Amino acid sequence: MTFENLNLIPAILKALVDQNYTEPTSIQEKAIPLVLNHHDVLGSAQTGTGKTAAFAIPIIQHMEKDAQQSHGKRRVSALVVTPTRELAIQIGESFTDYAKYTQINNTVIFGGVKQGSQVDAVRRGVNVLVATPGRLLDLMNQGHISLDDVKYFVLDEADRMLDMGFIHDIKKIIAKLPKQRQSLFFSATMPQNIVDLSRQILRDPKKIAVNAVSSTAETIQQYIYKTNKSNKPSLLLHILNDPEMTQVLLFSRTKHGADRIVRNLRKKDINSAAIHGDKSQNQRQKALKDFKDGKVRVLVATDIAARGIDIDKLRHVINYDIPNESETYVHRIGRCGRAGEEGVSISLCDAEELAYIRDIEKLTKQRISEVSDHPFPQTDRPMNNAEKKEFEKEKQRKKQEFFANRNKKRGAQNPGFRRGRR
Repeated sequence: MTFENLNLIPAILKALVDQNYTEPTSIQEKAIPLVLNHHDVLGSAQTGTGKTAAFAIPIIQHMEKDAQQSHGKRRVSALVVTPTRELAIQIGESFTDYAKYTQINNTVIFGGVKQGSQVDAVRRGVNVLVATPGRLLDLMNQGHISLDDVKYFVLDEADRMLDMGFIHDIKKIIAKLPKQRQSLFFSATMPQNIVDLSRQILRDPKKIAVNAVSSTAETIQQYIYKTNKSNKPSLLLHILNDPEMTQVLLFSRTKHGADRIVRNLRKKDINSAAIHGDKSQNQRQKALKDFKDGKVRVLVATDIAARGIDIDKLRHVINYDIPNESETYVHRIGRCGRAGEEGVSISLCDAEELAYIRDIEKLTKQRISEVSDHPFPQTDRPMNNAEKKEFEKEKQRKKQEFFANRNKKRGAQNPGFRRGRR
């Protein structure tokens, strides 16, 4: 099965090629035809199974055809509601990638930040709105967002949504949606309250279930190095001293983190390159080609950018940051040790990431071997809740201070900067 077999339009197929997607995952193979045929869908699927593409791709195709028939102002035609800021951003990035060669645009709204730029984006016109429940309701109540034109509705990570106390918010949002719509509902688990909620949302749904990714290849040796966060750069260099590590795929949680790792490695004359969402397609393709050709020793990738990467006989994967989703870890390390070849996975774990390791071991039912004989042992302890709160507060204060100083500096250099010149 290939994406060509799913009757997708050329614009989407072209975008998928850019993302190095070749074959659909199990949930994509099952869901895309159903959504294209206008069925409501009830999907049981974990994060890491490829479900974002399973709903985003057919929605983009529907909307592209709708857009060709109507040339009016952009209105919110598709709404995706998801529980967290991180997931919302990730889904927004996916829509951007898949809709690259279409007329469809999207914006992401979430709480915890000022709403001004989000309101401006909505006012300019948006086809796909990805939102967390609280911020969506706020902007609806203020009259900034109308759901009157929504034709496609996705509720993602429904069980997590309910665990976080969003049930009443969800019901309020559903009440504002048009009765005539296509609805897609995804949840990792299906307890009774989720089933009851799905009945309120869906009409005669088609059911899909995809098992969680939990098994790791027997040919992959897994190791963990516990260290302090501040010592990760030095520990990485120590690990890379091994001459056998000629080709390494390294995972970073963030784009900025990936760029920072590359800068540090290049200072030590280690050929490296980063691939992430801020890199152009040409830059990503060049980095990947140079890596496959042996010109780049360490390819640093974020999870989103790494999807679809398939490198023959890759032996080493390093988790510079431990993912907070256990399934993501399984996907990461599964990129080495393919086709019966041996692979080695190495994870650098700071004190705050120990809980993620426990979750991974629980999912995979495997103990990760600890390497304790190294020069940068872990001395930090995990922060308690009060310390975490204080840390986040201080981080926010420093951030505000940074931007205030930068604006002040710009204002001094250019008197017209703050006021704007006519």
